[in-house]
Amino acid sequence: MNQILTIVGARPQFIKASVVSKALLENGIQEEIIHTGQHYDAKMSQVFFDELGIPEPVANLEVGSGHHGAQTAVMLEKIETYIMSKNRYPKFLMVYGDTNSTLAGALAASKLHIPVIHVEAGLRSFNREMPEEINRVVTDHISTILFCSSQTGVKQLASEGITNGVYDCGDVMFDAVQCFLEIARNKQQMVEKPLRYILMTVHRPSNTDNPKHLEAILNAVAAIDRTVIWPVHPRTQKTLSSLKTPENLKLIHPQSYFEMLLMISDADCVLTDSGGLQKEAYWLKKRCITLREETEWIETLEGKWNQLTGPDTQAILEAFDQKPETSWKPLYGDGNASLKIAGIISEKLKS
Repeated sequence: MNQILTIVGARPQFIKASVVSKALLENGIQEEIIHTGQHYDAKMSQVFFDELGIPEPVANLEVGSGHHGAQTAVMLEKIETYIMSKNRYPKFLMVYGDTNSTLAGALAASKLHIPVIHVEAGLRSFNREMPEEINRVVTDHISTILFCSSQTGVKQLASEGITNGVYDCGDVMFDAVQCFLEIARNKQQMVEKPLRYILMTVHRPSNTDNPKHLEAILNAVAAIDRTVIWPVHPRTQKTLSSLKTPENLKLIHPQSYFEMLLMISDADCVLTDSGGLQKEAYWLKKRCITLREETEWIETLEGKWNQLTGPDTQAILEAFDQKPETSWKPLYGDGNASLKIAGIISEKLKS
């Protein structure tokens, strides 16, 4: 087996892996990638590998959807089985972010005494009802090398007693935005859109599985004097079939990463409950309204570039009417996080 075994399974992880895998290769570090199959729809999965040039996975575990415990358990079993089938274990197992794929990979490695590398460590929403929060906390506490996106993550880990192997490298998604935006502009034909529009994404179960929350969001959309474009997750499409959608809401299929970059860069504003989209909106200098009560990316809240409203109609509309109060400034590194990560891993492998 190669020196690094990387576990990915969801759209944000494909984006992060695209730039880190390239940096690992440039540093002469051998890597194998396992795709858990957590995101399995072609528009949520394979298109990202094709578009971003990610090395082909050595295995697709094809886990698919399911309840959190069952899904994580199947991933854990299959990752462990794959590792144990090899004559030699990897030197490190690397995971990204906070999905069930992240937790399963970290647990499988720790049980086999393989050091875990966690990219995007130290994030906290302080909402233990979010499955992602549990995944983050557990993964951080069983990781050996922890790469944070900012000093906020470093300080949070220190407050939990984690200080060894912690690095502030910046955010690899910023690397991806800088790397792929111009390529996207040169290559992509974006979905037909009006001259002025709002981009919206809603996918968290706390919003999509709660009719009152979803209705409150749709009521806010109806009151906004713009077309609102929503690339709808396949699972959410079923929920919407029983609700009346506003006339100014345009539902489209999930978009590729290139298409989403273009849509963000041309939008007036972003409405989302996604973590990654909050950062992408900020990097592209767009206002963001976060349809949650909390965020891991607290730096984006400064100057009201990002505002937390939850699924509250009036709060969403009030936020929409407000403009940023401060000038834009760089956040989450200088766009070289992946090179810093690869450099540190290279030194660790030598030692």
